[in-house]
Amino acid sequence: MRRLAISPCPNDTFAFYALIHGKTDLAEIPRVSYADIEELNRLCFQGDIDFCKISFGAYLHLRDRFTLLEAGSALGFGCGPLVVAARDISLDVLKTKRIAIPGQHTTAAMLLRLMLGAELNTVEMVFDRIMPAVAAGEVDAGLIIHESRFTYAGHGLVSLVDLGDWWERTSGHPIPLGGIVARKDLPAQEIAAFDRALTQSVDYARAHAAETMPFMQSHAQEMEPRVMQSHVDLYVNDYTRALGARGREAINYLVEVARDKGLLD
Repeated sequence: MRRLAISPCPNDTFAFYALIHGKTDLAEIPRVSYADIEELNRLCFQGDIDFCKISFGAYLHLRDRFTLLEAGSALGFGCGPLVVAARDISLDVLKTKRIAIPGQHTTAAMLLRLMLGAELNTVEMVFDRIMPAVAAGEVDAGLIIHESRFTYAGHGLVSLVDLGDWWERTSGHPIPLGGIVARKDLPAQEIAAFDRALTQSVDYARAHAAETMPFMQSHAQEMEPRVMQSHVDLYVNDYTRALGARGREAINYLVEVARDKGLLD
């Protein structure tokens, strides 16, 4: 049985609901596990997974070992990571401060380095620990992802930088956050069948949104339904169904700028 690993975030559980529950044409449902995005990145670096959600910041280093699927990606406009703090800090000062990040290989961390420089004082934390750590003064600022962009004000924090807005203004591309990959040594027809099934799964979820809600809630128990729906609305879009030429152009551009800045061999 093949192994699939995704995050417990609503955009993934929404998109994969039908595939996991046998509502697509996929002949054999894979064994599924759920993990934080940086743990998913590590699984890919270890090569110990067949199909996996991955940050594009990690995928850029693993393109020789994994195929990026057409379906399942998170790209878009107005959905980028934010840098938050308890008070306003100028960008020049921010470069010298301790910044919590959700993992070294996350796309968010790559974007932060592209904007502020590679030599930053960063502290890795699981993404849902970052806002409490900033509020408690354990770090000076935090790089937040996922649903945190909807809730940071409730922690008494202010937004210093919207990296998605910066990316969109400087590149003209949608921001590529994460995608679904398959091991390149799997049979090509198997990868293609999984990709088709994932497209079917996204279509099914869009047509039966209410049916997916209990499954999403079971994996995001502490998230309010309103925030959960906002999360899905923001991160599940036409690029999730199919990357298309524009989506792949955005990823290729990320490769170019990361290489130009010395963040990629």
